[in-house]
Amino acid sequence: MNTRISARQLVCDLPDPEMPWVTLGDLGIVRSVECGTDGSVRVELTPTYLGCPAIDAMRADAATVLTEAGYRVESVGLRLDPPWTPASINEEGRRKLAEAGVAPPAHIGSRVPVSLGVRCPQCGSIETALLSRFGASPCQELRRCTSCAEPFPAVRS
Repeated sequence: MNTRISARQLVCDLPDPEMPWVTLGDLGIVRSVECGTDGSVRVELTPTYLGCPAIDAMRADAATVLTEAGYRVESVGLRLDPPWTPASINEEGRRKLAEAGVAPPAHIGSRVPVSLGVRCPQCGSIETALLSRFGASPCQELRRCTSCAEPFPAVRS
């Protein structure tokens, strides 16, 4: 019986280098993991935006975890089409972001960007104001809730 953890699961379970409480799978960054019959693996990742400084760390982490699990890594590449959107974040990822005090983007059923307001992770109000388009990491912005007055980071959409 083969008890080896699937290559896809290994890559999806990797923590995001900038927000380690959420995984690459939660964020929808893992686009494909193809395994050959000889134990070879090809991975494609889609960064949250072009120029993401964490993408090199993600690629290296994926290669390392797969190699340590006994896979032969052929490539860990980038797929830019279709581009990543906040709709790629799964429900678990949205929950983890909110628990960490980072407002996830509004959940939309389609990949068409629509601004529905950013919900405060502290009190739940959608009455928030943008303080800065740049937050602790390039994929975040800084907002303040006008209801409870708490500042908080939010995933940029």
